[in-house]
Amino acid sequence: MPHLIAVPILLPLLAACVLMLISERRHRIKATFGLLATAANLALAVLLLFWAKDDVQTSDYGVYLPGNWDVPFGIVLVLDRLSALMIFVAALVVLMALLFALARWHKAGAHFHPLFQIQIMGLNGAFLTGDLFNLFVFFEVMLAASYGLLLHGSGPARVKAGLHYITINLVASSLFLVGASLIYGVTGTLNMADLAIRIPEVIASDRVLLHAGCAILAVAFLAKAAMWPLNFWLVPAYASASAPSAAVFALLTKVGIYVLLRLSTLLFSQDAGESAGFGSEWLLWGGLATLTFGAIGMLASQRPARLGGFAVVVSSGTLMAVLGLSRQDLTASALYYLPVSTFAVAAFFLLTELLDRSRQDDPERQRAPEDEEDNLPFSLAELELHGANLDDDEEPLIGRAIPASTALLGMAFIACTLLLAGLPPFSGFVGKFAMLTSLLASPTTHVTSSSWVFMALVITSGLFALVALSRAGIRFFWAPVDRPAPVLRVVEFLPIALLVALCVLFTVRAEAVLRYTSATAAALYHPRGYIDAVFSARPLVTPTNAERLGVPPPGISQ
Repeated sequence: MPHLIAVPILLPLLAACVLMLISERRHRIKATFGLLATAANLALAVLLLFWAKDDVQTSDYGVYLPGNWDVPFGIVLVLDRLSALMIFVAALVVLMALLFALARWHKAGAHFHPLFQIQIMGLNGAFLTGDLFNLFVFFEVMLAASYGLLLHGSGPARVKAGLHYITINLVASSLFLVGASLIYGVTGTLNMADLAIRIPEVIASDRVLLHAGCAILAVAFLAKAAMWPLNFWLVPAYASASAPSAAVFALLTKVGIYVLLRLSTLLFSQDAGESAGFGSEWLLWGGLATLTFGAIGMLASQRPARLGGFAVVVSSGTLMAVLGLSRQDLTASALYYLPVSTFAVAAFFLLTELLDRSRQDDPERQRAPEDEEDNLPFSLAELELHGANLDDDEEPLIGRAIPASTALLGMAFIACTLLLAGLPPFSGFVGKFAMLTSLLASPTTHVTSSSWVFMALVITSGLFALVALSRAGIRFFWAPVDRPAPVLRVVEFLPIALLVALCVLFTVRAEAVLRYTSATAAALYHPRGYIDAVFSARPLVTPTNAERLGVPPPGISQ
């Protein structure tokens, strides 16, 4: 089983290499091979998830040393409940996005399938790595693939947004290197478990430099996690990207959230001495500002793609504020909310493609160029609403059949609206209710003013999302226009239906999922188990390292 920890990285890497050897003209072969590799990635993610949650295991952690070097000198991959959950969420979303892309988008440009596999490799590597330098490497792999996916399909809007996206991420990568260099200069290590041991021992004169390095490093993560005001690039980029690419991009902000959660609980836990809780106030108030910005942005947006972009910002702001509050029970509830919000946003991005396409047949409602801002109000003045609910004989249109494709799109839109707004009976409501209950129900923790602000913003953001999405639904489904029923392909609607079904499953199995996230949060806030598991890993004895390890070579008895 330990060797399987490396497979989520190796499988997409090998798949990308094979796909590069297949001619671009062989679309069906490339699509079939890419789909099989992505499905195998999901099967592997499920296997690792069940392994991580197995209570029979002697340890909750799996550690693999790819270079067969001692900790902390060599590369280390660590699988725990959190990384297994994130790999599982990523595997589901990328498979649904690829299914959607097979309808048309995978033919819109060159090298779509290799880029898609490299994107999966970067995501899995970021979730598994146990040291900062390799986290930087997988960040770059992930971002390099995302540059190509963002520009896939070409067009001026994508090029303009792509230039902004590339620029901000290059700056963030530079800050990542500067911060990591400062941390290494102070502590002498980049291994996360080793950092957790050394940070409490840093002398007072060097602690300011350590905190400066951590703050610079955090800026890179916060830019990727879409904290305000570092998130100005996100909405234009995500709204301009193709639908399957935007669905995958919903995962990229969660990578930033994952790293912030991992490092804040591991490096700045209660055992970190004078560095305990470093940056938590910034995370809290930055998250609240991000949540406010995202909610107002949703209320001001008209286009579905921009609504989806601001929904990503709202989700990130909610999770960042939870990290800033630094409470185990609240983090457990947020870990339930994280996959649900990711599935909902991904489904909504895929749905926006179908909604926009359904309106393109109407010559009087051609969509504005993607680089233009929304028009206010949403073209209601252009609609001829007088007598719109009557037929030629001035009789109400009662009992008229709704085309099946329109009905399915409408049902999917309603489901996404309920999920993004956090309304019952779906899991979006369960996640938000669990977070608010954790804030109010703790008998040992006083409800602070910042907690009240967080509760108010979570409720208000749900209201704003409901208003914005309802307005968009009226525009797309109730506005009377003379256009034929949209053509809905099974391969395009199936991923949306499956993502919504997953959210329903999270509602039905909420108790089991919350048990898993509670155990995950408990392990995160007690990092000694992670540290001991990493340092207990030993390299295999080989003829080349036996002398260094101080043991006889294999096959030679003492």
